[in-house]
Amino acid sequence: MNKSSIIAFLAAITLSIGACGSSAGNQATAADTTATTVMPAFNADSAYALVAAQCDMGPRVPGTEAHADCAHWLQERLAQWCDTVMVQQAPATTFDGNTFTISNIIGVINPDATQRLLLVAHWDCRPWADQDPDPSKRQQPVMGANDAASGVAVLLEMARIMHDDRPTMGIDILLVDLEDWGNENDDDSWALGTQYWAKHPHVAGYMPAFGILLDMVGAAGAQFAPEYHSMQYAAGPTQYVWGKAREAGHANYFVSSGGGAVTDDHVVINHAGIPCIDIIDMRNSAESGFFEHWHTTHDTMDAIDRATLRAVGETLVRVIYE
Repeated sequence: MNKSSIIAFLAAITLSIGACGSSAGNQATAADTTATTVMPAFNADSAYALVAAQCDMGPRVPGTEAHADCAHWLQERLAQWCDTVMVQQAPATTFDGNTFTISNIIGVINPDATQRLLLVAHWDCRPWADQDPDPSKRQQPVMGANDAASGVAVLLEMARIMHDDRPTMGIDILLVDLEDWGNENDDDSWALGTQYWAKHPHVAGYMPAFGILLDMVGAAGAQFAPEYHSMQYAAGPTQYVWGKAREAGHANYFVSSGGGAVTDDHVVINHAGIPCIDIIDMRNSAESGFFEHWHTTHDTMDAIDRATLRAVGETLVRVIYE
C-alpha cells in the first residue's frame, strides 16, 4: 500500500462514524436482551501460529522459493477448510520491468449461497525494506509478519472456524498476490493481483454484499480508523463492521477517528463496483502513517500481538454469524 496517498481524514466522516458508534451501542444493548445466537470462538493462538508458519518460510517475495512454497501451503490450508479452492495465474509486469506470474488463491465456502461476503488479504512481501531506519538495510526484503501475514492468518483461522461451524451466508476468501511491489509515486503500480482479479473475477458477474480487506492487523497497539476510500464507497459496511467491533468489546482498536486515505487492494475492488472496506493499522504518531515497522526489516514475529489478532477475528465472527 502507498503512504503517499494518506490524507487528513474529513471531519464529516469522523462525525458520521461517531454517530454510528452511538447507534451500534444502542443496537447492542437491545440485542443483548433478545439474541440467542451462540457464536464460535476465534482462537488467537491458532492465528498467531499461522502467522509464524508463513514467516518460517522466509520473506514471500515474488520470484523466490519462499513465495512458491507459501503458494502451495496456502492452497493446502484452504483445501482443508473450504468447499472449493481456485488458483488464478497470469503474467504481470511491475513498475520496474520485472515480469512474474501472479497467483491469486481463492477459497469458497457455501458456493450455492446467494448472499455472499468477500474477505481479502494480500500474501506477498515487499522486496525491499525502503522505510528501514538503517539505510544499509533498505535493499533487504521485508519479512512481512504484519504486512500482510497477519491478515492471511486471520482469514485462514476464519476458514477453519467456518469449516467446523458452517455459516448461513456464502464466503469467498481471496488471497491476492503481487500487492506490495509498488512505487509510491504511481498508484497503479500496487495491487497487481487484485487488478487482475477485478477484471477476471473467479465467478462471472460476481457481486457480494460487500468486501472486507485485512492489511496489517496483528501489531500491538493497532489503531483501525475508518479509512477514507472505505467511507467514500462503502460507508454502510464500514459503520456496520465498526459497530460489531464495539459490540465485541474492541473499541480501543476500532477507533472512530484519525484515519486517512490509503492506496490498497480495496480501492481496486471498489472501482470494480463492489463496496469494500479496509481494516488497516494507521497511526497519526508515525511519520509513515502506518505501524512503526511498516516496510522495514523489523516487521517480524516480534511485532505480532495475539490480542490484536483476537480483536480483528472476533469482529469478523460477529459480522459473519450475527
